[in-house]
Amino acid sequence: MGKIIDLTAPMFNGAPTMPMDPKFAITWHCTLETLGYNLSRLTTSTHQGTHIDAPRHFFNNGECIDEIALERCVVKAVKVDLTGKQPGEAIEAEDMQPYLSFIEQGCCILLHTGWEKHFPEQSFFSGFPYVSKSLADWFVEKNIGLVGMDMPTPNGEDWQYVHIKMLGAGILIVEGLANMEQLPDNEVFTFFSLPLKLQGRDGSPVRAIAITD
Repeated sequence: MGKIIDLTAPMFNGAPTMPMDPKFAITWHCTLETLGYNLSRLTTSTHQGTHIDAPRHFFNNGECIDEIALERCVVKAVKVDLTGKQPGEAIEAEDMQPYLSFIEQGCCILLHTGWEKHFPEQSFFSGFPYVSKSLADWFVEKNIGLVGMDMPTPNGEDWQYVHIKMLGAGILIVEGLANMEQLPDNEVFTFFSLPLKLQGRDGSPVRAIAITD
């Protein structure tokens, strides 16, 4: 087995959230001193930290997270280096061209902008490079199965269009990746983003990892 790279942001009490999302909390329910064992209480949204969006996120009749075949969450992928992008700059289809041979082989795409360095500051949730509407269209045209990213969401302004376009075509979206600088350049690796089996729900936190081939 190759090297394992942890791509998951930490989850801790008071971890930042999108402005309208439930606030994340993890506290002790009981301890060795109170009931003889340690057990924690968790309050979270389904889109906390590093997480995956299912089509149900934007479609009432869309696939729920527990209906997603696990084969779609364990994929061959390539890192797209976008660290030269400026805050608020669009990510376009031409940025994918150096990786077209990987995409044509069926690889999924992980977008590395370096924006993860803003976590856990609240600035993480605004001003990031973003997936343009035309790039969302391009992902659909190229039949990409999964797009991951180190931003909190693909697009902060045209979020409805981009999510509906991609999720409507069955493209899974993994947001909030971390440690992407550790991924190899111009190499295929195996990407894992396994969700919790939450029945009838719209997404889930994941433990995202990559294993180099």
